[in-house]
Amino acid sequence: MYSFSKFLGDIRYWTANHPAITHFRWSSTTTWGASWQFLVTGMVSYLLLVAILVFIMKKKSNPLHLGPIPVIHNMIILSLSALMVVGCWEAAGVEMEQTRWLWGRGSYERKKWIFCFPIGTQPIGRLFFWSYVFYLSKFYEFVDTIILVLKKRPLTFLHVYHHAVVVVMCFLWLEYSQSLQIIALITNASVHTLMYTYYLLCSIGYPPPWKKLVTNCQIVQFLFSFLVSIVLLWLHFTGNGCAGMGAWVFNALFNGSLLVLFFNFHRKQYRQMRMKSGVARKRE
Repeated sequence: MYSFSKFLGDIRYWTANHPAITHFRWSSTTTWGASWQFLVTGMVSYLLLVAILVFIMKKKSNPLHLGPIPVIHNMIILSLSALMVVGCWEAAGVEMEQTRWLWGRGSYERKKWIFCFPIGTQPIGRLFFWSYVFYLSKFYEFVDTIILVLKKRPLTFLHVYHHAVVVVMCFLWLEYSQSLQIIALITNASVHTLMYTYYLLCSIGYPPPWKKLVTNCQIVQFLFSFLVSIVLLWLHFTGNGCAGMGAWVFNALFNGSLLVLFFNFHRKQYRQMRMKSGVARKRE
């Protein structure tokens, strides 16, 4: 009889112990998408495609009817985000059990690598496999923009900036074995699971009443990233150093810019809603 413990064991095998996962190695010569050329080509292609589609759709009076495409797209990202949360969580659990990352003995030392990879860490193994999946998923998320443009929905600088630059951030995670990427991946994928659940329900005609919850979770994610960075900096400057600190600086600056743009965008939205509400009251 198929037991619950067997089910959990199968999940761990397929997300953390499968040979393709445990033997993963990030390399510009053997890993698809792992070169600077691929990264730059992908970003430039995205920006050019968006510009072309915006130009074409401006000449059309009506949005395109996309049928079930938005629903399918949201289901794919929702499923992929949930899978990455489980996969990275299981991979981290296995790594801790095997004590491969031990700085020393004891529970505290055992968990220190979650915040701070030792200097010289190579992008090899199960944790970097999930970072690689996360990196590739950001290219697929370019479809978000295409759907917005084809439906003639408002396209903001924040949206395009985030989608274009986040792939650079994920590339640097892998290229320089950036510390703190485990926490960043799990928190980001968790928020995306919630966010795309909301988008999926909207796309099938049942918008849930918790849009503000999604926004608040995104803000908490940004603030949490700065809090855990304090731990990283403390470990880096009081110990033997942490891997990928140059990439972390880029990551921190990017998150900071997103937070500023995010607050500015929602402040403008709130102001517009308040103005519309005032106009509606006057008409009454």
